[in-house]
Amino acid sequence: MPLKAYDLTGRTAFVTGAAGGIGRASAVLLAEAGAAVHCADRDEHGLHETATLIKDAGGTARTHHLDVTDRTQLRQAVESCERLDVMAAIAGIMHSSSVLETLDEDLDRVLAVNFKGVLYACQEAARRMLDGKHGGSIVTMASGAVDTGRPGLLCYGAAKAAVVQLTKTLANEVGRHGIRVNAVAPGFIRTPMTERHEAEEQAQTEAVMARMAPLGRVGEAEDVAHTVLYLACDASAFTTGQILRPNGGVAMPW
Repeated sequence: MPLKAYDLTGRTAFVTGAAGGIGRASAVLLAEAGAAVHCADRDEHGLHETATLIKDAGGTARTHHLDVTDRTQLRQAVESCERLDVMAAIAGIMHSSSVLETLDEDLDRVLAVNFKGVLYACQEAARRMLDGKHGGSIVTMASGAVDTGRPGLLCYGAAKAAVVQLTKTLANEVGRHGIRVNAVAPGFIRTPMTERHEAEEQAQTEAVMARMAPLGRVGEAEDVAHTVLYLACDASAFTTGQILRPNGGVAMPW
């Protein structure tokens, strides 16, 4: 059956940033596809909410309260998995400042979470998959910011561009072992991270972003989660080193 390629029964997935937004939506969808999901985040309350959603729907979830910038915490959590088939490195933070107003501490903080946190997750996952000798899929979270020079997003965009380079490099290094590495670069998605304004200002921002998209709307976390699921499962068995863009058509690079 064609849908068998989307079945993750018997597999284990690890999702960072699982306490909300795209991370939560991805964790829930991977569980619906049959995976046992390890949910990781520094937001303990949101983390347990995600695990409850999965368990109430009949899925399997385990939580790891950790900070992705702490390599040791991440390593211990990954090593606790009985096996590892999927790593979805989704944890990230947003920061906005002009180039001239960007401070060292702003850049360091964003790079620590949005790049180093992804790097650590990729390293630990790849090591575990290589030890298991059964291949696997690593999914990183880039951003539509890598295709633009949007004002105010220097730190965020630079970190996400580094994630793209990490994705392509790692894909080349581990592909011969049956490990696939791909990135997702969403457009504007309605999540807690993008809801940074008062309700009226937020509505105006979303209206502007919707007008920029050929599909005429902003994205939902579930739109991105379906892309994560595709990259995690056998439906994308011949896909690696790619950047998939669920962005409503805002960016259409070659």
